[in-house]
Amino acid sequence: MNYNILGNSNLDISEIAFGCMSLGSNATENETLIKQALDKGINFFDTADLYQHGENERQLGAALKDRRNEAIIATKVGNQWRNDGSGWDWNPSPEYIVKAVEDSLRRLGVEYIDLYQLHGGTMEDPIDDIVDTFEQLQHQGKIRYYGISSIRPNVIKEWVQRSNMSSVMMQYSLLDRRPEEDMLPLLNKHNIGVLARGSVAKGLLAGKPAEPYLNYSATEVGKMANAVLKFSEGKRTPAQTALCYILGEPAVRAAVVGIRTLTQLEEAAGLPATTPLTSADRLLLGYELVANYYDQHR
Repeated sequence: MNYNILGNSNLDISEIAFGCMSLGSNATENETLIKQALDKGINFFDTADLYQHGENERQLGAALKDRRNEAIIATKVGNQWRNDGSGWDWNPSPEYIVKAVEDSLRRLGVEYIDLYQLHGGTMEDPIDDIVDTFEQLQHQGKIRYYGISSIRPNVIKEWVQRSNMSSVMMQYSLLDRRPEEDMLPLLNKHNIGVLARGSVAKGLLAGKPAEPYLNYSATEVGKMANAVLKFSEGKRTPAQTALCYILGEPAVRAAVVGIRTLTQLEEAAGLPATTPLTSADRLLLGYELVANYYDQHR
């Protein structure tokens, strides 16, 4: 496995991160899968208090209980479940964050969280107050570093200017190249690590039948999927090629991969052993479609 330092932190994270949102409901199977991931060199696990009403955090914490020192745990805050369980509301208030971090620590069964992320973000948020709260939690030793999970350029720019965040999680793939316009260069310039999710575009780059995606038609999606397949032959799986593309971007420190089965784990963890995607290959793949751009929240 390859490892990268995450932005301005000292977190040495595996370039393949385990996205826990995809875990199923069988706690025993999940525990086995998480421990197998550790055995294969994956040390970065991403969850959120939102997932399964906190059950995702509980299962991750239980699986890592005896191997906490081998793992880097990231979770998220900001989406508050309603009391009746009918859905959730956006609540980035400092008061809620202070309560939520205690709940996450308890569910995870840990004394500290390695990376605490705001699970979204708007221009109307009290950003300075949120940053102050995160930094207080750092000083208290409850979190080591903080970041945000967002695809809104205007929000990301505000956080770059007004915080000392270590990371931004965002969607990025060959079918979603919106971050390439200015977000990736900006974050790389400021030494803020990018955690890329959605690298196989809901499976459309890994064998799923073509359908419209973002601004691309099904025909265009099929064209890119065929290109990925062509560049994969004899070297790696299409999913691995899709991962290679986004990991070739200097700002990206890890690909957050949704893992639910041993087959998916082996494919993701096996990426470092495959033939690398060359810079020329990466350029040629990018030429297949006109890159898309953010048309909102600019």
